[in-house]
Amino acid sequence: MQIEKIVKNNIEIAHIVAKEIVITDLQSAIDLMMTVKYETGIKNIAISKNLITDEFFILSSGLAGEILQKFINYQFRIAIYGDYTKYTSKPLKDFIYESNNGHDIFFVDNIETAIKYWAEK
Repeated sequence: MQIEKIVKNNIEIAHIVAKEIVITDLQSAIDLMMTVKYETGIKNIAISKNLITDEFFILSSGLAGEILQKFINYQFRIAIYGDYTKYTSKPLKDFIYESNNGHDIFFVDNIETAIKYWAEK
């Protein structure tokens, strides 16, 4: 895993780059946050949805709620980017919609859109 630091419009973002899944469970998400914090000091994380276990996107598993609550508790913001068109779950679509209307969690198409959300919120 690599952490690529991006600065745009005075916003610092830790872009996670990896070849394997990085977030597999709650502990791996916490480990990611702490690694980013200690290596960069940045609290905005952008990560491809491909680097997160598929279980995360099944809301009934509870994994997304657990993980995202930790991001809020530790005062991190996260943008998960990628193609969400394959998901047909109405609860997931509603969750994405509500998250995108907040300030800390975004589900977007690409990292540029994440930067835009952070700049506007």
